[in-house]
Amino acid sequence: MTVANELGGRVALVTGAGRNIGRAIALALAAAGAAVVINGRRDRQALDAVAAEITAMGGQALPVPADVADAAAVDGLLTAAIARFGRLDILINNAAVRPEKALEAMTLADWHGVLGVILDGAFLTVRAALGHLRASGAGAIVNIGGVSGHTGARGRAHVVTAKAGLVGLTRALAHELAGDGITANCVVPGLIATERDANLLPQHHRVSRTLLGRHGSAEDIAAAVCFLCGPQARYITGQTLHVNGGVYLG
Repeated sequence: MTVANELGGRVALVTGAGRNIGRAIALALAAAGAAVVINGRRDRQALDAVAAEITAMGGQALPVPADVADAAAVDGLLTAAIARFGRLDILINNAAVRPEKALEAMTLADWHGVLGVILDGAFLTVRAALGHLRASGAGAIVNIGGVSGHTGARGRAHVVTAKAGLVGLTRALAHELAGDGITANCVVPGLIATERDANLLPQHHRVSRTLLGRHGSAEDIAAAVCFLCGPQARYITGQTLHVNGGVYLG
């Protein structure tokens, strides 16, 4: 449960925050009182729209376009965040690309393009944010995984590998950063209703069914993320939290 203003005075950075799950996470963190840095790679209009929503609810937001797979761009992203808000307490690694392609047709560039955003992006943002998260005294990192990283999926060898890698990174971070008062956890969405082209519906969405008989919402994921960032979750680290309506029982 998220308590009103429980994140007051905190600053959060959400990557991939222009739409869908990232947008919902940014709005939920803002509703809990955090100032939010909204990152995306290309669509500045979408970032500005999320920032406007936060401002309209009385919150503070800073849209910063940057490619998280680019080390220099990530450094610039953190510089902009600190210049505006002076601190960083929460890092949400949500940026991802999820193309489908048969392994035999996949090029090395295809492979690196996905792992670059999901895994390199998480590594680079954590590395750039680390000093600020240490200074927070109650830093929180939440990586957004994917159910296919646990079940596997056809045509997504690069996505499955990258999302599974986030779980390993999360556990490594939990060990390395616990002494700094930083928690690291992974939230794994499964079968979430998001805005996408109907022709791009993932194969595992077409064939899988949840125990609850419905798809989840982006807000379901945001609620779990907010909890892990809040004061009630300070004894939780290194964990993988599946939010999937029972489509996968981990």
